Amino acid sequence: MTVEFFIAGKYLRAKRKEGFISLITFLSVAGVTVGVMALVVVIAVMSGAETEFRKRILGLEPHILVMNYKGSYDNYEPMVAALEKSSHIKGISPILFGQAMIRTPHSFSGVMVRGIKPESGSSLIKGFTPDQLENALAPDPKPKALPGIILGKELASSVGVIKGDKVILMSSKSFISPIGQIPSMKRFVVKGTFESGMSEYDSMLAYVHLDQAQQLVSAGDKISAIGIWVDEVFNVKQIREESFKSIEYPFYVRDWMDINQSLFSALKLEKTAMFIILTLIILVAAFNIASALIMMVMEKTKDIAVLKAMGATHRIIRRIFIIEGMIIGLFGTLLGTIFGVVVCYFLKKYDFIQLPSAYPFSTLPVQLEYMDVLVISVSAIFICFLSTLYPSYKASKMDPVEAVRYG
Repeated sequence: MTVEFFIAGKYLRAKRKEGFISLITFLSVAGVTVGVMALVVVIAVMSGAETEFRKRILGLEPHILVMNYKGSYDNYEPMVAALEKSSHIKGISPILFGQAMIRTPHSFSGVMVRGIKPESGSSLIKGFTPDQLENALAPDPKPKALPGIILGKELASSVGVIKGDKVILMSSKSFISPIGQIPSMKRFVVKGTFESGMSEYDSMLAYVHLDQAQQLVSAGDKISAIGIWVDEVFNVKQIREESFKSIEYPFYVRDWMDINQSLFSALKLEKTAMFIILTLIILVAAFNIASALIMMVMEKTKDIAVLKAMGATHRIIRRIFIIEGMIIGLFGTLLGTIFGVVVCYFLKKYDFIQLPSAYPFSTLPVQLEYMDVLVISVSAIFICFLSTLYPSYKASKMDPVEAVRYG
């Protein structure tokens, strides 16, 4: 195909009488470049957002939950002992979920309480090591010492407390006293705050020791679920199938992918929609490539006739214009990919785009995935290839006699 490449290159480098064709060629390259660059940047931002949400959720939520269809349950120790034998499990903690009101000298607010066992040996809260967590929530041997509580940063700010302040938790569970029914209450001392980056957690969540949570909601020895942390987060489905075969009704297992399926499905759908929408930019540029090739075929009518008279086949003529269009498409795709990667690099390193506080991120989250870049590049090249088919077909079907006569 050296002849086809040589002729196609000569046509692209030639100074044409009609400068309009050169302008269309330049706009075609610019259109493909802008389209590919926009796709690379936007898809990188969408991938970054998905990764950030995943990190923040996994910073607080167990990777796997073993729950009961009947609600809370007790006698869970044999199940915990059986699950601890799995080599993939790095942490297990019984968890009790409860609702309460938090009262301080300054404010009053609703709160979601999670009772956990910090001595499980795993970091159950983002920003706390296992030792720090055990020191904060483990019972204090000193007489009259208050149990510890860890609050979400936004929750602590809204109720006006800091580390060392005392708060009161009031449960909806009540007990009968000489003056009637009163809600169950316990006093705690704030041992720290956590920040997950998600307002839903930071403004509503509080962690206490499991024993304290059971006393607060009058649950006895019952728990809501067994929280399990595994060593391979993204291999949780396979671990679930291998290590949880013994779990039978009324118990059931849910992993973090199932629990947050709606969120990640929405992000994936939005990513796909953005890919389709921004591909239209490349499609417009492909129409420009087709227009430039059609006009070039009309300009090179005599050249095509001479080539055919010298023995050039339909296939050779078709290849000349396909190669010419693909050179434009490849050059635009290469420039767009380079510019897109450079923009992503600067966005990730310098964080010069600040987002309003309404967003869960302070800056644009950027994660450049090579497979996404490859798919974008291949898609752009394929669209450009499709745009060359009709002009090259019309050129190959041109009658040399008619071309010379009327050219």
